[in-house]
Amino acid sequence: MRVAIACDHGGFPLKAHVIEAVRSLGHEVVDFGVFSEERVDYPDFAEKAGRALQRGEVERAILICASGIGVNIAANKMRGVYAGVCHDTYSAHQGVEHDNMNALCLGGRIIGPELAKEIVRAFLNAKFLGEDRYQRRFEKVQALEEEAKRR
Repeated sequence: MRVAIACDHGGFPLKAHVIEAVRSLGHEVVDFGVFSEERVDYPDFAEKAGRALQRGEVERAILICASGIGVNIAANKMRGVYAGVCHDTYSAHQGVEHDNMNALCLGGRIIGPELAKEIVRAFLNAKFLGEDRYQRRFEKVQALEEEAKRR
């Protein structure tokens, strides 16, 4: 699987650990930056990874900022990007299995490297279950997205 990674300066210290976890699972990393702790604006980097998801260049994305919230808000403004902030393994796999989440958002100042690696593993190993109830709910989310597009 190809996985986009993007962060701002607040997520930069955690990024290398996330990349290590992705690669250890045999996945390919597409790194959209940042490449230093120089201050940047998180929406710019969430957008880069989100566009890659939209174009089908990657199957999943992992976004990191200080809290995970900023990149989550930015990513969820993009059509076809279904992001969730996860600081535990249950949410990371359940978000994929039940809600078809394709972007994981992490707080670089909230969790440490080892927990981040476990969360990344849970996220990347999960598959959307697609059972009727989950598919129905996901289609309702997509309908909300379509409605917002028409406004």
